[in-house]
Formats: sequence, C-alpha cells, structure tokens
Amino acid sequence: MASYVVTGAARGIGLEFVTQLNANWSNSVFAVVRNKATANQLQNLPCKNITIIEADITNSNALASAANEVSKITGGKLDYLINNAAVLNPPRLGLTEFPTPDALEKDLIQHFTVNTIGTIHCINAFLPLLRNGSTKKVVAISSGAADPKATLRTGRSGAAAYAISKAALNMAVAKFVAQFKTEGFVFLALSPGMVNTAPPTSEMQAKFEGMTNTMAQVAPGFKGRMTPQESVKLQLEVIYKWAVEDTGAFVSHHGNKEWL
Repeated sequence: MASYVVTGAARGIGLEFVTQLNANWSNSVFAVVRNKATANQLQNLPCKNITIIEADITNSNALASAANEVSKITGGKLDYLINNAAVLNPPRLGLTEFPTPDALEKDLIQHFTVNTIGTIHCINAFLPLLRNGSTKKVVAISSGAADPKATLRTGRSGAAAYAISKAALNMAVAKFVAQFKTEGFVFLALSPGMVNTAPPTSEMQAKFEGMTNTMAQVAPGFKGRMTPQESVKLQLEVIYKWAVEDTGAFVSHHGNKEWL
C-alpha cells in the first residue's frame, strides 16, 4: 500500500490526481484543500481511501497540523508528496503592463508566496514522514512557462509573475536535492502541460486560440489544451519511473523538455 499527499486537491489537476490514485483502493490518499466546505467534487468521490485535510499551504502551522494528521493514520510514514497547490492570477500580465508599480509588486509577491514559499513550507512539513516512507518521492508541479528557452522561443511575455514564481520553485527543488540526495530522496519539478482545468471566459478563449496558434509554430502537431485526465495519467507515468539517479530534474509530462 502506498501513501500520497496531494495539495490543491479541490479541483483541476489536483482533483484528478486524487481521482486516479483513488482508483487503486490499496492506496491511501490524503487530499489537502484550503476549504473543505467548498470542495464539493472532492467530497463526492468514492472515498474508501481518501482523507480530506484542510490546510492553506501558506500557513506553516496548518501544514504542521496536516502532517501530524497524516502521521497518525500512516504510522509516521509517507511515500509520495505531490505539491500541486498554486495560484495563477488574472489578467496574467507582462512585467510592463501593470497599471502601477505597486500592482506589479503585489502580483509578484502573491505568486511567490503561494507557488514558491508555500511549496517549500509544505515539503518541510512532510519531510519527517517522507524520510520513513518507502519511495521518498517529492513532486513539485511546475510549468513549461518557467523555462527561459521556451519563453524566448515563443515570445510569450504574459503571466510573468506566475512564470517567475515557478522558475524560483525549480531552484528550490534543486536546493532540496543538494541537501537530501544522499538519503535516497527523489525530487522532481514536473510540468503538467497545457491543461483545460476550467471553462474560460470569452476573452480568455480568444487568448487560448491565439496561444494555440503560436504554440503550433514551435510544436508541430499541438492540438490545444489537454484534459486533466490525460495530463495526470502521463504525469503519474513519469513520477513512477523517475529514479534517484535523475533527482532534481525539471521535465514535462512526457519526461523530457517537450512542454506541450
């Protein structure tokens, strides 16, 4: 039996991770959400092996309590930590497009607080349990937008704060590797690809269509956003095959640098 903690599990990719892991009822799945009361889809899953835990990843005390709750059920062990919780604020502007310097700074700080610092807090909270686990696998859901080469190739300047925070997350993963590789930990920064997690507004739909056309120029055959089901299936294949020899890598759902 394997144990998993999935953050940001109320919807989208996180919910799909829980759904697919729940298909094997020998797994023990801990779904971390900010608010149980609004996690309706998660609550409606068949939940023989799902434990829903409320914790905001920006609150280190709440994460410590969550880790303690998991520990009581697993006997102090954890096999997989999937750090999916993140923020991507609209309107996803470039660094020169904010109305004021304060607005730019606020957006950068919020993305960094959640996507980078929050994930670091989460990893730190669960490290003692992971040390006792059989796989010691830590996954940080990153983004191809954090790859400078991809940004230069596509010319995409938008969602700057998100991309910068995810690039910082990749470095955090490398720093964890530098400290824990000798203990047999496997750390992985993993991009889920371009995933359709929610119906877009008409304005966002137009942007996605333009984005698809741009991406098709650098990735022939790109058809548009994947479903969460497709993305998570591919991500789990990468997670399961990744070994300590390649710990610290930043790869896509294909297990390489093909982000789409």
